Amino acid sequence: MTEVNPNQINNSSSGLQKVSAKYQKWRLLKDRITEYGVVAGGLGVIVAIVLIFFYLLYVVFPLFTSAETKPISQYSIPEKTLGQTAFLAMEEQNEIAVRFTETGKVIFFTAKDGKTVKIDAINIPEQVEVSSFSHGNLAKGTVVYGLSNGTAIVLKPVYKISYPNDVRKITPVLEYPLGLEPLILDEQGNALTHIAVKMSEDQTTLVAKTSENTILMSRFIKEESLFGDDGEFERTDVILDVPAETISHFLLDKRQQYLYLLGRQGDMTVVDINNADNTKILQKLSVLEPDSQVTATSFLTGELSLLIGDSSGMVSQWSIIRDEHGQISLQKLRSFKVSQKPIVAISPEQRRRGFIAIDADGVAGVYHTTAERELIRERVSEQMPVFLTLSPRANAFLMQTEDDKIHFWGIKNEHPEVSWRSLWGKVWYESYPKPDYIWQSSSSSNDFEPKMSLTPLVFGTLKAAFYAMLMAIPLSIMGAIYTAYFMAPKMRKLVKPSIEIMEALPTVILGFLAGLWLAPFVEKNLLGIFVLLMFVPLGVIIFAWCWQFVPRAIRHKIPDGWDAALLIPVIILSAWVAFLISPSIEDLVFDGNIQYWMKSQFGIGYDQRNALVVGLAMGFAVIPTIFSIAEDAIFSVPKHLTVGSLALGATPWQTMVKVVLLTASPGIFSAVMIGLGRAIGETMIVLMATGNTPVMDFSIFQGMRTLAANIAVEMPEAEVDSTHYRVLFLAALVLFVFTFVFNTLAEIVRQNLRQKYSSL
Repeated sequence: MTEVNPNQINNSSSGLQKVSAKYQKWRLLKDRITEYGVVAGGLGVIVAIVLIFFYLLYVVFPLFTSAETKPISQYSIPEKTLGQTAFLAMEEQNEIAVRFTETGKVIFFTAKDGKTVKIDAINIPEQVEVSSFSHGNLAKGTVVYGLSNGTAIVLKPVYKISYPNDVRKITPVLEYPLGLEPLILDEQGNALTHIAVKMSEDQTTLVAKTSENTILMSRFIKEESLFGDDGEFERTDVILDVPAETISHFLLDKRQQYLYLLGRQGDMTVVDINNADNTKILQKLSVLEPDSQVTATSFLTGELSLLIGDSSGMVSQWSIIRDEHGQISLQKLRSFKVSQKPIVAISPEQRRRGFIAIDADGVAGVYHTTAERELIRERVSEQMPVFLTLSPRANAFLMQTEDDKIHFWGIKNEHPEVSWRSLWGKVWYESYPKPDYIWQSSSSSNDFEPKMSLTPLVFGTLKAAFYAMLMAIPLSIMGAIYTAYFMAPKMRKLVKPSIEIMEALPTVILGFLAGLWLAPFVEKNLLGIFVLLMFVPLGVIIFAWCWQFVPRAIRHKIPDGWDAALLIPVIILSAWVAFLISPSIEDLVFDGNIQYWMKSQFGIGYDQRNALVVGLAMGFAVIPTIFSIAEDAIFSVPKHLTVGSLALGATPWQTMVKVVLLTASPGIFSAVMIGLGRAIGETMIVLMATGNTPVMDFSIFQGMRTLAANIAVEMPEAEVDSTHYRVLFLAALVLFVFTFVFNTLAEIVRQNLRQKYSSL
């Protein structure tokens, strides 16, 4: 025998120990690097989520900041000797203001310091005096003077902007849309004590009350010449058969359709003047409480609503409403309490549904009607105000007091449209028959009233997720149970990857197919879909019942776990039979058209792109996520638990229900929550497979609009830093907070389930 040298053994052992120690150090280093990497990655995810949250909060925060106002300057009225003020106005840049006097003089002056820029005078005949004055649409700047001889002059200031030496210069001029010469309204020559005017591109209407208590209306319709040039005006004169003795305020809407005649005691008469040859009284009503008097009136922007200020310090909003029967009436939408003193003046914003009102004590209040929100209430003068006007951008106002001083104030009021009520509550919008939840953020008209209720969007998000999960949860969970517990291993190797690969399908492709193929198919075969839902389970049950009568020799040829393969032709055959017989059932039971039958019998409408289509398409997209996680959770249940249960005499189904599902419940719950999060945040499928209309209808046959789809649709067209833009970010913040809170609660439930069943 060869002798072994102990020194060689020791040397070899020492070498192995050195290699092992070196390997252990390298392994520990890799473990430490991996540990730090995982921690850094987790912290990075948390930091990213926190940063996203604070960025959303940063964009949204200005929506809820308070409005404020501050004095800029004060000065004596310019050119006081030229007459008392009849009206004040400002141009868009807040640089030039204009004062119309009761003597027919027009003084342009700088708004900041009152320096006179230009003085014009209208063409008033000798021995004739100004007997009335009114302004038309503030945005157009049209005004009218009524004269003591029954004539009127219509004019408007125009501000021409030039840039000599790269410096902005504003040059004011007067234009006379109906000519320089006074228009004869009353052939008898009676003084016009009240007057109103409205102009559009092709039509102008003048309404006046004479000293003889007669109400006259003159309408001028522009006729184009044969060559498209400006033609002559066709004039129509009408005497309105309306009692005029108590009328103190005239209001004519810009569509020249309705004339509002208001008495000092609050007696309102609404006259339809759309057809000059057939005017008629629509309604008579009282718009004030007893013991109150009308002290100020104005149209709100868009002129669909009236603002009426009274002696009790209240400003109320009234609008023409058409009910479900087509009846038109003037209704009170809301009111605002400014103070206990009479309202002296009301000036509306020209681009939003806001206004400023001031009382006899000089307390000014800034309000937004849609949001039903008081933005500012502040005393702006110790003297009694006389006139008040907001700038076109609503960032400044001019006020004249009884001591002949003009006060120039600045306003910071960026987002008045947003309030808790406008975002989450029912709002009574103009021309709507009742308060409602509406999302309609933009329109082609500048007079549009934005409707930014997030409630329909949240409802649509939950509705889409509900129907998607209604389809996905049963199929995915039951499929995961069968695949993980009952299916043969070889078959599982085919089925599980096939379902998981479905998750790789782009949602835009699924949305495209759902919108262009699935939605028309479902509409055409609606009854077939419902018959399919009954026939397929029935076909499976019948096949299972018949299968027990098949000879045992044949049944035993089917290996355990491959039974599901036999159901494939059964399911296909059942579906084919369902679609085959559904037209006959539709003809026999539903008069050949199930959509029309539902509408006539139950009032249930049908939109082609609806929640049913979304449920099918989005459920198909969510199934792989839930299936994969749930199947892994069920398959990972320790085998000794199932074997022990079976050994104690439990059946496979008892083992599944009492042991496997309870042990795997944390994983199954996580799968459902992740699938729900996927459904709530889904964008492209709901964007392309629904009508994308923000309606609140739980019907499966109606569409919806979700928060995510709304952001995707409207963010590209939203003006940066506008209210619309920030509300879209608020919608994203709501979605973010909702998913965060929901996932946090889900994690708490999952941990409780894990602790509860960890002892199994």
